[in-house]
Parts: sequence; C-alpha cells; structure tokens
Amino acid sequence: MSAKVKYTNEPLGKTEVVSDFLPSSAELAFREEGVKVTLALSKKSLDFFKTEAAKHQTQYQRMIRRLLDAYVDAQALTVHSSGRAGKRHAP
Repeated sequence: MSAKVKYTNEPLGKTEVVSDFLPSSAELAFREEGVKVTLALSKKSLDFFKTEAAKHQTQYQRMIRRLLDAYVDAQALTVHSSGRAGKRHAP
C-alpha cells in the first residue's frame, strides 16, 4: 500500500494563471460538412500517408484532410493578420 500524503500549511511558491485553451464541448461535438472529391496524388505521397496512418492506427484520408485543414487555418491567419491575401503567382 502507498504511503499517506502529509499536507502542510505552507505558502505556495510562485503561481501563474493559465488561460483556458481547451475547446468547448460544443466545439468538440461540431462536425464540418464533408465534400467528396477526386484527387490524384503521387505514389510517394500516398505511400507516405498510408505508412504513417498505419503507425498511428488511423485512416490516411483523415490525415490528409487534417493536413489540408491545418494549411487553410494557417493561411486564414495570414490573411487576417496582414489584412490582405498573400501575393499570388501565376502557374
């Protein structure tokens, strides 16, 4: 059996308030509408995602979707912080 914890009435050291960074339960329950697309990927990209998905016991499509969502979120922050979209280059 583990030893009992003995509490003392000592003052706390330096403390810091941490902002609430966890998503709300509503945000956790929210599911974005999915849209099916046909996309041709290179063999090396597909092999990479399939291998990584197997390592982490998830679906490779989910990993690709999350990667794209993260990219869109980062671009949205760039657009909003600068007040305009980044310079676009012609293909």
